[in-house]
Amino acid sequence: MPDLTRLLARRAGLPQEGTTVYRGLHTTETGGLFSLELAGDAGVLSLYAELGEAQEARLAADCAAAAAGAGTPLAGIYLKRRPAEARHLANVARGLLSPPEPVWGEARAEVTALELGVPFVIRPGADLSLGLFTDARPIRAWVRAHAPARVLNTFAYTCGFGLSAALGGAETVKNVDLSRKVLAWGQENYALSGLGAPDTDFLYGDVFEWLGRLRRRGDEFDLVVLDPPSFARGKAGVWRSERDYAALIAQAADVTAPGGQILALLNHAGVPAAGFERQVAAGLLQAGRRGRVRTQLAPGEDYPQATHLKAHVWALD
Repeated sequence: MPDLTRLLARRAGLPQEGTTVYRGLHTTETGGLFSLELAGDAGVLSLYAELGEAQEARLAADCAAAAAGAGTPLAGIYLKRRPAEARHLANVARGLLSPPEPVWGEARAEVTALELGVPFVIRPGADLSLGLFTDARPIRAWVRAHAPARVLNTFAYTCGFGLSAALGGAETVKNVDLSRKVLAWGQENYALSGLGAPDTDFLYGDVFEWLGRLRRRGDEFDLVVLDPPSFARGKAGVWRSERDYAALIAQAADVTAPGGQILALLNHAGVPAAGFERQVAAGLLQAGRRGRVRTQLAPGEDYPQATHLKAHVWALD
């Protein structure tokens, strides 16, 4: 077992910088067995190996003791079981994969945590995802710092990128997601930052259908954010990012204004950055657009040696 207290103490600077939701232990530090997210005084322990209940409880207690020793005491820890087939089981075994009650300590059904000073609603026991993907913190910071006038945030989840764009001064931000629940969650995040936004800025439905609809309406955006799942099942069949990303890029290019940008994210350790770049280039070619990579972004210091997340900013002609 690695020295968990020492590893957690390495993140001591994050709360001082206004970030209280972050990854306290990454899989590269635990032999790929588990990770630990911190959100205020709640912890989320994700398991990537099968353990017995007694082992799970013991590991949670060890993490709680380590957090206290590192100066970030936790009130409770929730458990997320993430076997390789979790993406297939999520809809039929949700209670098993993400128990609604903590495995250790007190319940924290909802906490408000900060990311670089921006408050977000976090629900540690609600689902496999707690409300914010902490690996994308530097990418949301980039959006806030470089927000243009018109932004389209697709696969929006709880609208972290859209909120960042609005806080950065964007005049128009549209958030698209297939779940009404997460869009409503996103509206709560907007409200926490004192931002009013009409319901028409939160577009419910299939992203691919919305991209077609926006193109037919003649809508264009100066920045299009693409953060799709690596795998999904939908009305059109199975989506696999390693196979289908180019087609998504082609649709996004159709609603990107001349001189605009596409922020393309891919959360897939099996696809190297060069292969991802080739997919984006192929999609732009399909759309009859030219572009180049302007910026490459990566997770923050709480994800040491992480290679799963690629984020490329493409400047289009």
